[in-house]
Amino acid sequence: MFKPRVYVTRQIFPDALDLIEKFAELELWPDDEPPSPEQLMEAMSNVDGAIINVMDRIDAPLLDAAPKLRVLSQVAAGLDNIDIPAATKRDIMVGYTPGVLAKSTADLAFALLLAVARRVVESDKWVREGNWKISHHPMFWLGSEVNGSTLGILGLGGIGLEMARRGLGFDMKILYHSRTRKRDLEKEYGLKYASFKRVLAESDFLSIHVPLTPQTNHFIGEKQLQMMKPSSILVNLSRGPVVDTDALHQALTNGTIAGAGLDVFDPEPVPTDHPILGLDNVVVLPHIGSASNRSRRDMHLLAARNLVAGLNGDRLEECANPEVYESLGI
Repeated sequence: MFKPRVYVTRQIFPDALDLIEKFAELELWPDDEPPSPEQLMEAMSNVDGAIINVMDRIDAPLLDAAPKLRVLSQVAAGLDNIDIPAATKRDIMVGYTPGVLAKSTADLAFALLLAVARRVVESDKWVREGNWKISHHPMFWLGSEVNGSTLGILGLGGIGLEMARRGLGFDMKILYHSRTRKRDLEKEYGLKYASFKRVLAESDFLSIHVPLTPQTNHFIGEKQLQMMKPSSILVNLSRGPVVDTDALHQALTNGTIAGAGLDVFDPEPVPTDHPILGLDNVVVLPHIGSASNRSRRDMHLLAARNLVAGLNGDRLEECANPEVYESLGI
């Protein structure tokens, strides 16, 4: 019996691999380091489908080198690493995994917000270095109040909405700016839509959840940072290039804003000698927004189901280019 061939570019949960192996011959990239562009192109040259990761650049030359490819299944909500029009032109379905990671990613965004606001990492380091000599001092380690403050959200998609819901649990006033105004969510949750400039100017905490596109590259730069309160804290769990790293470093150094929590960076991984790592008012994490056992397993299973559906000639549960269905006749 003929089985399609599948390439998986990263380790995924065993039950997701088991699901794929019921329908396909599977080859798994064995290393923690991602395949190089040349290795990826070679591996994709004779496969019918692939499970890919945000670090895998899928462009027109690679797709030209993969003539049998029918479906790409991304383990992520973001799609900035894939040339979607090029895939659509070649009748390749592109699956992805939105929704299942929204809650865990928002959990981490709020954890970063709290960590920076209450100086958690900074004071933990201070204790470990042996500096805690007085049992209590009323003016030590004063941070920013979270409860009752204003949370600004840029991008009210699934993750942005979950971030808003967490803010409401802290009695925060929620301002948001998004490509599309969400009047139903405003009514349901008491959110307030505002202009981009107003969100920047009035937020005590600014949480960024926009996709990376040509329009959002350096969406937050020197000009935007100068519009923010000196006491404000920026949190970024979208993509690193959405924020101009050099401008952010300058703003954190000269007091334009008070602090930042970053789960993404430009570039990734962040160089160990990058000056932003020397700042005490920044918490930097290694792109772990969705890294809970449950969310990652759900992402892997959804990616596997998307892949299998595409290989079987069916519609995907989550498809980034549904316009391809018409040309495929499904």
